[in-house]
Amino acid sequence: MGKPSKDMRLLVVEDNDRMAALIADGLRRRGFVCDIALDLAQADDAMAGAQYDAIVLDLGLPDGDGIDWLAGRRKYQQMPPAIIQTARGALEDRVTGLDAGADDYVVKPVEVDELAARIRALLRRPGVRTQPVIEVGTLCFDTASRSASIADRNVDLSRREADLLELLMRRAGTVVHRDVIENALYSFNDPVTPNAVEAAVSRLRRKLDEAAMPGTLHTVRGVGYMLKDGPA
Repeated sequence: MGKPSKDMRLLVVEDNDRMAALIADGLRRRGFVCDIALDLAQADDAMAGAQYDAIVLDLGLPDGDGIDWLAGRRKYQQMPPAIIQTARGALEDRVTGLDAGADDYVVKPVEVDELAARIRALLRRPGVRTQPVIEVGTLCFDTASRSASIADRNVDLSRREADLLELLMRRAGTVVHRDVIENALYSFNDPVTPNAVEAAVSRLRRKLDEAAMPGTLHTVRGVGYMLKDGPA
């Protein structure tokens, strides 16, 4: 059985909480990190606070149709690859879903092994995960290798520290709220201690300071954090 090459993060949008849990648990056992959204509003909130490699999307949701939601996001916003997983199996439904922007379409019930294989195949497509290197001053972050460097000097980061650095660098010069960071760093099912975000920021700040880039990561008390090349 193939395995993801890295910790790929998925969003499962499914209104049946039992089915959502079964899908997410199955994908986690196959090496993915999974969050669950039980409706489209939760999906929007999740995507505002985290970056996903792919979405597994049901269609008949309590607050709208998944096809309309997908088409709208494809038109106005960047979207990760999406696999529609639905009970609608007619040819017309499949064509409509793919035309709306789905990258794949599977009809329930589907075995988790097949779903995981389809996700892996989808993420192997050229360009799906290709993103440029992010730069803030002399700080560079390669989103493909998940590695950071300062003036060509490597910075050793854990996976969570790398996720935090990417989030802050993508919004460099602006304050990132604490709850946005928490949603981005931790799966909805992860136990999160009250000071988890502060501890992650502290570890990242120490590593940046030690790598000759002090004063880059700023705390905005009571709000969040900001990465800035120079004084706040």
